[in-house]
Amino acid sequence: MIRSWGKSLSLFVAFIVGVMTLGLVPSLAAGEVTLYTPYTSISVTPGESIHYNVEIINNSSQVQDAELTVQGLPENWEYQLTSGGWSLQQISVRPDQSQQVSLQVDVPLEIDKGSYRFQLVAAGKATLPLLVTVTEQGTFKTELTSEQPNMEGHASSSFHYKMTLRNRTAEKQLYSLTADVPSGWDVQFKVDGKSVTSVNVDANTTKDIDVEADPPEGIKQGAYKIPVKAATSATAASTELEAVITGSYAVKLSTPTGLLSTDVTAGGQRNLTLTVANTGSADLRDIELRADTPLNWEVTFEPKQIAKLEAGKTTEVTATIKADEKAIAGDYVVSMTSRAAEASSEAQFRVAVKTSMLWGWLGVLIILGVMGGVYYLFRTYGRR
Repeated sequence: MIRSWGKSLSLFVAFIVGVMTLGLVPSLAAGEVTLYTPYTSISVTPGESIHYNVEIINNSSQVQDAELTVQGLPENWEYQLTSGGWSLQQISVRPDQSQQVSLQVDVPLEIDKGSYRFQLVAAGKATLPLLVTVTEQGTFKTELTSEQPNMEGHASSSFHYKMTLRNRTAEKQLYSLTADVPSGWDVQFKVDGKSVTSVNVDANTTKDIDVEADPPEGIKQGAYKIPVKAATSATAASTELEAVITGSYAVKLSTPTGLLSTDVTAGGQRNLTLTVANTGSADLRDIELRADTPLNWEVTFEPKQIAKLEAGKTTEVTATIKADEKAIAGDYVVSMTSRAAEASSEAQFRVAVKTSMLWGWLGVLIILGVMGGVYYLFRTYGRR
């Protein structure tokens, strides 16, 4: 009985040891090394490079050699493991310490939108699952875009656009920049404030481009397309900008006869009829009348402001010119201006100042008085 019981006990102990050997020991071994990174799920765009800082932690009391590989990586994806500036496949970690490893994963440009899983594996010791979500459909081409391709302005406006040129190829590209515009238009490309005709863009990067378009004089109202292209010998992209011309603005200040001269007596005033003509193709509003006069002269307008003047229409304004009472005879220049927010016109009037007739008659009376006095003296004292 005792032998039988002892034999049974020996078998039981052997069974327990076997279970521990086959089951528990691998579990303990697997827990001796831990792979850790805080960023296990990342969202990226095609062509980006992901940089993981991975900590390899030795939880045991012995030196652990970890052979590192990346498994399950999708096709055409590439990776590199480095530490201390060296590429590596295996790393040793002292007891109860850790080592830092850098894992770089390069996402290809040509890739479908979706989620991709792979693992960093320390062979026989630990596994670190990683998830990468590609947020958009990948391509292998050039893209040229503008957030605001449509601009509106009058005929004398400069139209300014902002474009983004994206190189989605695997190599640096030198793009030539061209615009196919109607005759008379002037289009300039600027990068970092400098005018350019071409631009270098590194692989999988972008470059901001400013476009300035000036329409020709006398352009008619309407919408005008501005096709823009960025091209190399290997790849190209284009986009279409639009400039909407709302009309031209022009105003002309003159007189009904076109005569820009008048006369006035010193200290007197003269009413002058002016014409204000809208010679553009768009309405003008709040046209102000102003004058630049000689010292101590005054000019008033009636009305002082024209609230609205339709395209092609003409209206009359009365200008009252008052000369300085001490002005001497001669020619003077009075400048008058009609000004709206979009256009203005100036006319210079020659104003001749004449001496007052009162002074002329007064002079005649003085002369007659002198002559009468002489005659009286001659008659009175001539007899003696």
